[in-house]
Amino acid sequence: MAKNKNIIGIVGLGYVGLPLALEFSKKTKVIGFDLNEKRISELSKGLDRNSEIKNSKIKKNKNLIFSVNKNRLNSCNVFIVTVPTPIDDKNRPDLKFVKKACETVGVYLKKKSIFILESTVYPGCTENFCVPILEKISKLKYNKDFFCGYSPERINPGDSKHNFKNIVKVTSGSNKKISLKIDKIYKSIFKFTHKAESIKIAESAKVIENIQRDLNIALVNELSIILDKLKINTNKVIEAAGTKWNFQKFFPGLVGGHCISVDPYYLTHVAKLNKYNPKVILAGRKINNYMKFQVVKKFLLSIKNRKISIKKAKILVMGITFKENVSDIRNSQSIEVIKMLQRKKLKLDIYDPLIKKNTIEHNNKKIYLIKKLPKKSVYDAILILTPHDKIKSIPVKKILTMCKKNFVLFDIKNYLNLKIKEYIKL
Repeated sequence: MAKNKNIIGIVGLGYVGLPLALEFSKKTKVIGFDLNEKRISELSKGLDRNSEIKNSKIKKNKNLIFSVNKNRLNSCNVFIVTVPTPIDDKNRPDLKFVKKACETVGVYLKKKSIFILESTVYPGCTENFCVPILEKISKLKYNKDFFCGYSPERINPGDSKHNFKNIVKVTSGSNKKISLKIDKIYKSIFKFTHKAESIKIAESAKVIENIQRDLNIALVNELSIILDKLKINTNKVIEAAGTKWNFQKFFPGLVGGHCISVDPYYLTHVAKLNKYNPKVILAGRKINNYMKFQVVKKFLLSIKNRKISIKKAKILVMGITFKENVSDIRNSQSIEVIKMLQRKKLKLDIYDPLIKKNTIEHNNKKIYLIKKLPKKSVYDAILILTPHDKIKSIPVKKILTMCKKNFVLFDIKNYLNLKIKEYIKL
């Protein structure tokens, strides 16, 4: 192992922090810090409940220390913060985790230390929000005694194709010299980097990445609503339009999670502070937030059209996480659909092969899951919300066997692509 004077402290060991800690530990000593004692205990035993990292890779790593003891960070000279940045009930940025991380790091900042934020924030947050906290606690002067950088995370949970070997990592620093140093730090584990001219540019790049995707999905969601009223198959329309060289294929669906459904509000927040009321961005959010109502509306109408009693219907819901192949339920629109159906007193069996627990809690509401699928025909309707690979691997014959003679099979992602009258698409 090459000699490296940097001892890196990773604050926050979720989907972003853990893979980062493991990669950096191949090059230098890393302290992985998290306030969640259960998470630290499990990681120390080589267990990742997020199932993003193979347990053997965690357990065998001797260059990485997991700890809930803040004092472990005292040996670090580079601090990378990868904590969640949610929104509150009024869609405003909630920076409580960033604030706590800054307060923690501030105690251990020394001269020449580097603080790097990876969490999604609004432009200007690193220097206008984080720096004052760091200066106050450390009693050090920014850009004189300690330095900052921003490098937006690009970890995509459930995606094995885009990883450290082939994604471009955006980096930035508080001055030219530090910018070069931070870029060099990341180049030790990323094959490709892009050095942004300023921290604010890097912060802005992160939020618009997800805003662009949010708006693209919003467009096709709105088109699907219009085409559905015209009784036109949306997927067939996209397939035909996709024959043009510059057409980008996006498909209708639910937009949840802790990135795409949250990040746009960080930019709209700072826009409003600067006396501009965003229109297009918020319009996209409004459409995507509406889609859960569209799913419920079309699903119930499909049951009614098959002359099935909604009050007596037994329904199987498959896949409840916010996206395919991850076990994360944060901001899951699939769960919002389930709650809406439960409020209508529908009889639901809920199945998700990626969730190991029999009961989960989502916004103070308990959701009960079944662990095994029945072998006989018991369901009047099946609603497939999040088609994980483990759900896709279930033979179509088995799925149809679970249905009664008169049934509805509602597949919002159209992954089955069946040509039967009982098969309904979003």
